[in-house]
Amino acid sequence: MSRRRIGFWYRFAAVLCKPPLMVLIKRDWRGMENIPAEGGFITAVNHNSHVDPFAYGHFQYNTGRVPRFLAKSSLFKKGFVGAAMRGTGQIPVYRESTDALSAYRAAIDAVERGECVAFYPEATLTRDPDLWPMTGKTGAARVALQTRCPVIPVAQWGANHLLAPYAKKPDLWPRKTHQVLAGPPVDLSRFYDKEMTPDLLKEATEVIMAAITAQLELIRGEKAPATPYDPRQVRIEQRRRTRGKEETRVQEEQETAVQEKAAQGNTAPENAVREMTEVEHEKGHGK
Repeated sequence: MSRRRIGFWYRFAAVLCKPPLMVLIKRDWRGMENIPAEGGFITAVNHNSHVDPFAYGHFQYNTGRVPRFLAKSSLFKKGFVGAAMRGTGQIPVYRESTDALSAYRAAIDAVERGECVAFYPEATLTRDPDLWPMTGKTGAARVALQTRCPVIPVAQWGANHLLAPYAKKPDLWPRKTHQVLAGPPVDLSRFYDKEMTPDLLKEATEVIMAAITAQLELIRGEKAPATPYDPRQVRIEQRRRTRGKEETRVQEEQETAVQEKAAQGNTAPENAVREMTEVEHEKGHGK
Protein backbone atom coordinates (compact mmCIF):
# COMPACT_ATOMS: atom_id res chain seq x y z
CA MET A 1 0.00 0.00 0.00
CA SER A 2 1.71 3.24 -1.12
CA ARG A 3 -0.45 5.66 0.86
CA ARG A 4 -3.20 5.56 3.46
CA ARG A 5 -6.77 6.18 2.37
CA ILE A 6 -8.35 9.04 4.23
CA GLY A 7 -11.28 6.90 5.38
CA PHE A 8 -14.53 7.59 7.21
CA TRP A 9 -13.16 8.68 10.59
CA TYR A 10 -10.70 11.17 9.16
CA ARG A 11 -13.37 12.68 6.92
CA PHE A 12 -15.78 12.82 9.87
CA ALA A 13 -13.13 14.52 12.04
CA ALA A 14 -12.53 17.00 9.22
CA VAL A 15 -16.25 17.81 9.04
CA LEU A 16 -16.21 18.59 12.77
CA CYS A 17 -12.90 20.44 13.02
CA LYS A 18 -12.42 22.35 9.79
CA PRO A 19 -15.33 24.82 10.11
CA PRO A 20 -14.23 26.28 13.50
CA LEU A 21 -10.60 26.33 12.34
CA MET A 22 -11.61 28.21 9.20
CA VAL A 23 -13.46 30.76 11.35
CA LEU A 24 -10.80 31.18 14.05
CA ILE A 25 -7.59 31.35 12.01
CA LYS A 26 -6.39 32.55 8.65
CA ARG A 27 -3.92 30.35 6.78
CA ASP A 28 -0.48 31.04 5.34
CA TRP A 29 0.67 27.58 4.29
CA ARG A 30 3.78 26.96 2.22
CA GLY A 31 5.91 24.01 1.23
CA MET A 32 3.17 21.52 0.36
CA GLU A 33 5.26 20.53 -2.66
CA ASN A 34 7.77 19.00 -0.22
CA ILE A 35 5.17 16.53 1.10
CA PRO A 36 5.78 13.21 -0.72
CA ALA A 37 2.91 12.18 -2.99
CA GLU A 38 3.64 8.47 -2.48
CA GLY A 39 5.39 6.23 0.01
CA GLY A 40 5.93 6.39 3.74
CA PHE A 41 7.53 9.39 5.40
CA ILE A 42 7.86 11.31 8.65
CA THR A 43 6.98 14.90 9.42
CA ALA A 44 8.85 16.47 12.34
CA VAL A 45 6.90 19.44 13.73
CA ASN A 46 7.51 22.07 16.40
CA HIS A 47 4.97 22.47 19.21
CA ASN A 48 4.03 25.80 20.81
CA SER A 49 0.28 25.62 21.55
CA HIS A 50 -2.32 23.07 22.62
CA VAL A 51 -4.23 24.17 19.51
CA ASP A 52 -1.48 23.54 16.99
CA PRO A 53 -2.08 19.78 16.52
CA PHE A 54 -5.49 20.67 15.09
CA ALA A 55 -4.13 23.55 12.98
CA TYR A 56 -1.22 21.47 11.69
CA GLY A 57 -3.54 18.48 11.16
CA HIS A 58 -5.69 20.73 8.95
CA PHE A 59 -2.61 21.60 6.87
CA GLN A 60 -1.55 17.97 6.57
CA TYR A 61 -5.08 16.82 5.72
CA ASN A 62 -5.20 19.32 2.86
CA THR A 63 -2.04 17.81 1.35
CA GLY A 64 -3.94 14.54 0.86
CA ARG A 65 -1.44 12.69 3.08
CA VAL A 66 -3.20 12.35 6.42
CA PRO A 67 -0.89 11.99 9.43
CA ARG A 68 -0.76 9.41 12.15
CA PHE A 69 0.09 11.21 15.38
CA LEU A 70 1.75 9.65 18.39
CA ALA A 71 -0.54 10.44 21.33
CA LYS A 72 -0.78 9.44 24.99
CA SER A 73 -2.58 6.14 25.47
CA SER A 74 -5.26 7.55 27.79
CA LEU A 75 -6.90 9.30 24.82
CA PHE A 76 -7.69 5.95 23.20
CA LYS A 77 -9.61 4.38 26.06
CA LYS A 78 -13.15 5.74 26.25
CA GLY A 79 -15.92 7.57 24.49
CA PHE A 80 -16.06 9.43 21.23
CA VAL A 81 -12.48 10.71 21.45
CA GLY A 82 -11.17 7.18 21.91
CA ALA A 83 -13.22 5.91 18.98
CA ALA A 84 -11.98 8.76 16.79
CA MET A 85 -8.35 8.19 17.78
CA ARG A 86 -8.61 4.52 16.96
CA GLY A 87 -10.64 5.09 13.80
CA THR A 88 -8.18 7.60 12.37
CA GLY A 89 -5.28 5.25 13.07
CA GLN A 90 -3.39 7.35 15.60
CA ILE A 91 -0.58 5.64 17.53
CA PRO A 92 -0.90 5.26 21.32
CA VAL A 93 2.18 5.96 23.43
CA TYR A 94 2.41 3.94 26.65
CA ARG A 95 4.87 5.72 28.89
CA GLU A 96 6.78 3.91 31.63
CA SER A 97 5.25 0.52 30.91
CA THR A 98 6.09 -2.78 29.23
CA ASP A 99 4.28 -1.46 26.13
CA ALA A 100 6.50 1.63 25.83
CA LEU A 101 8.19 0.31 22.67
CA SER A 102 4.93 -0.49 20.90
CA ALA A 103 4.60 3.09 19.60
CA TYR A 104 8.05 2.84 18.03
CA ARG A 105 7.17 -0.46 16.35
CA ALA A 106 3.78 0.89 15.20
CA ALA A 107 5.45 3.97 13.70
CA ILE A 108 7.87 1.80 11.73
CA ASP A 109 5.04 -0.43 10.52
CA ALA A 110 3.03 2.63 9.41
CA VAL A 111 5.94 4.10 7.46
CA GLU A 112 6.66 0.76 5.82
CA ARG A 113 3.00 0.59 4.76
CA GLY A 114 3.41 3.92 2.97
CA GLU A 115 1.82 6.21 5.57
CA CYS A 116 2.75 9.56 7.08
CA VAL A 117 3.74 9.54 10.76
CA ALA A 118 3.83 12.96 12.46
CA PHE A 119 6.34 13.42 15.27
CA TYR A 120 6.55 16.24 17.76
CA PRO A 121 10.23 15.63 18.62
CA GLU A 122 10.12 17.98 21.62
CA ALA A 123 7.46 15.64 23.12
CA THR A 124 5.82 18.59 24.89
CA LEU A 125 5.10 22.28 24.46
CA THR A 126 8.30 24.25 24.07
CA ARG A 127 9.57 25.85 27.25
CA ASP A 128 11.88 28.20 25.44
CA PRO A 129 10.97 31.74 26.63
CA ASP A 130 10.63 32.94 23.03
CA LEU A 131 8.94 29.73 21.82
CA TRP A 132 11.80 28.48 19.66
CA PRO A 133 12.11 24.68 19.28
CA MET A 134 13.86 22.95 22.17
CA THR A 135 16.16 19.96 22.07
CA GLY A 136 14.32 16.89 20.76
CA LYS A 137 13.76 13.29 21.74
CA THR A 138 15.28 10.60 19.52
CA GLY A 139 12.11 8.74 18.41
CA ALA A 140 11.81 10.39 14.98
CA ALA A 141 15.49 9.84 14.23
CA ARG A 142 15.26 6.21 15.31
CA VAL A 143 12.32 5.48 12.99
CA ALA A 144 13.91 7.45 10.15
CA LEU A 145 17.20 5.57 10.35
CA GLN A 146 15.45 2.23 10.69
CA THR A 147 13.25 2.78 7.61
CA ARG A 148 15.38 5.31 5.66
CA CYS A 149 12.20 7.21 4.89
CA PRO A 150 12.10 10.95 4.10
CA VAL A 151 11.93 13.27 7.11
CA ILE A 152 10.07 16.49 6.31
CA PRO A 153 10.81 19.36 8.75
CA VAL A 154 7.66 21.40 9.40
CA ALA A 155 7.61 24.70 11.27
CA GLN A 156 4.39 26.36 12.40
CA TRP A 157 3.62 29.69 14.04
CA GLY A 158 0.43 31.50 14.97
CA ALA A 159 -1.63 28.96 16.91
CA ASN A 160 0.32 30.22 19.92
CA HIS A 161 -1.27 33.64 19.35
CA LEU A 162 -4.71 32.05 19.49
CA LEU A 163 -3.87 30.05 22.61
CA ALA A 164 -0.55 30.75 24.28
CA PRO A 165 1.32 27.85 25.92
CA TYR A 166 -0.37 26.84 29.20
CA ALA A 167 -2.96 29.62 28.82
CA LYS A 168 -6.51 28.79 29.93
CA LYS A 169 -8.40 31.14 27.62
CA PRO A 170 -7.95 31.74 23.88
CA ASP A 171 -7.41 35.19 22.39
CA LEU A 172 -10.03 35.15 19.63
CA TRP A 173 -9.80 38.70 18.30
CA PRO A 174 -8.31 39.91 16.08
CA ARG A 175 -8.32 36.79 13.94
CA LYS A 176 -4.96 35.04 14.01
CA THR A 177 -2.91 33.67 11.11
CA HIS A 178 -1.53 30.13 11.24
CA GLN A 179 1.72 29.95 9.28
CA VAL A 180 3.19 26.63 8.16
CA LEU A 181 6.37 26.02 6.20
CA ALA A 182 7.31 22.47 5.20
CA GLY A 183 10.93 22.19 4.13
CA PRO A 184 12.76 19.74 1.89
CA PRO A 185 13.68 16.33 3.35
CA VAL A 186 16.44 16.31 5.96
CA ASP A 187 19.62 14.63 4.72
CA LEU A 188 20.37 11.84 7.20
CA SER A 189 22.35 9.66 4.77
CA ARG A 190 25.60 10.05 6.71
CA PHE A 191 24.01 8.18 9.61
CA TYR A 192 22.98 5.15 7.54
CA ASP A 193 24.74 1.78 7.96
CA LYS A 194 26.01 2.75 11.40
CA GLU A 195 25.18 1.35 14.80
CA MET A 196 22.32 3.32 16.34
CA THR A 197 24.14 4.33 19.49
CA PRO A 198 22.71 7.00 21.82
CA ASP A 199 25.30 9.49 20.55
CA LEU A 200 24.43 8.83 16.90
CA LEU A 201 20.69 9.16 17.56
CA LYS A 202 21.31 12.38 19.50
CA GLU A 203 23.31 13.83 16.60
CA ALA A 204 20.68 12.82 14.03
CA THR A 205 17.98 14.38 16.23
CA GLU A 206 19.96 17.62 16.43
CA VAL A 207 20.09 17.70 12.61
CA ILE A 208 16.30 17.26 12.44
CA MET A 209 15.65 19.95 15.07
CA ALA A 210 18.03 22.33 13.29
CA ALA A 211 16.04 21.86 10.07
CA ILE A 212 12.74 22.63 11.87
CA THR A 213 14.29 25.70 13.48
CA ALA A 214 15.61 26.93 10.11
CA GLN A 215 12.07 26.80 8.70
CA LEU A 216 10.74 28.70 11.71
CA GLU A 217 13.42 31.36 11.27
CA LEU A 218 12.10 31.92 7.74
CA ILE A 219 8.54 32.27 9.05
CA ARG A 220 9.45 34.64 11.87
CA GLY A 221 12.13 36.57 9.99
CA GLU A 222 14.61 36.37 12.86
CA LYS A 223 17.41 34.17 14.13
CA ALA A 224 16.92 31.51 16.78
CA PRO A 225 19.32 31.22 19.73
CA ALA A 226 22.61 29.56 18.86
CA THR A 227 22.01 26.89 21.52
CA PRO A 228 18.53 25.32 21.76
CA TYR A 229 16.76 25.38 25.09
CA ASP A 230 17.47 22.11 26.91
CA PRO A 231 14.92 21.30 29.67
CA ARG A 232 17.16 18.62 31.11
CA GLN A 233 20.11 20.97 31.53
CA VAL A 234 17.83 23.64 32.99
CA ARG A 235 16.54 21.15 35.60
CA ILE A 236 20.11 20.13 36.45
CA GLU A 237 21.12 23.78 36.87
CA GLN A 238 18.05 24.48 39.02
CA ARG A 239 18.87 21.52 41.27
CA ARG A 240 22.47 22.71 41.48
CA ARG A 241 21.37 26.20 42.53
CA THR A 242 18.93 24.74 45.06
CA ARG A 243 21.68 22.57 46.56
CA GLY A 244 24.01 25.56 46.62
CA LYS A 245 21.46 27.68 48.49
CA GLU A 246 20.82 24.86 50.97
CA GLU A 247 24.54 24.33 51.56
CA THR A 248 24.98 28.09 52.08
CA ARG A 249 22.11 28.17 54.55
CA VAL A 250 23.51 25.23 56.54
CA GLN A 251 26.98 26.80 56.55
CA GLU A 252 25.59 30.11 57.80
CA GLU A 253 23.66 28.35 60.56
CA GLN A 254 26.81 26.48 61.62
CA GLU A 255 28.86 29.69 61.64
CA THR A 256 26.19 31.43 63.70
CA ALA A 257 26.15 28.56 66.19
CA VAL A 258 29.95 28.69 66.51
CA GLN A 259 29.88 32.44 67.05
CA GLU A 260 27.18 32.15 69.70
CA LYS A 261 29.13 29.44 71.50
CA ALA A 262 32.30 31.51 71.36
CA ALA A 263 30.45 34.52 72.73
CA GLN A 264 29.16 32.44 75.61
CA GLY A 265 32.69 31.23 76.31
CA ASN A 266 34.11 34.78 76.37
CA THR A 267 31.57 36.00 78.91
CA ALA A 268 32.18 33.11 81.37
CA PRO A 269 35.28 34.75 83.12
CA GLU A 270 33.47 38.07 83.35
CA ASN A 271 30.54 36.37 85.03
CA ALA A 272 32.86 34.64 87.53
CA VAL A 273 34.59 37.94 88.48
CA ARG A 274 31.22 39.63 88.90
CA GLU A 275 30.02 36.84 91.19
CA MET A 276 33.22 37.04 93.35
CA THR A 277 32.88 40.82 93.66
CA GLU A 278 29.32 40.49 94.81
CA VAL A 279 30.33 37.93 97.47
CA GLU A 280 33.14 40.19 98.79
CA HIS A 281 30.76 43.11 98.85
CA GLU A 282 28.28 41.12 100.91
CA LYS A 283 31.02 40.06 103.34
CA GLY A 284 32.01 43.70 103.81
CA HIS A 285 28.52 44.64 104.74
CA GLY A 286 28.36 41.76 107.14
CA LYS A 287 31.31 42.95 109.22
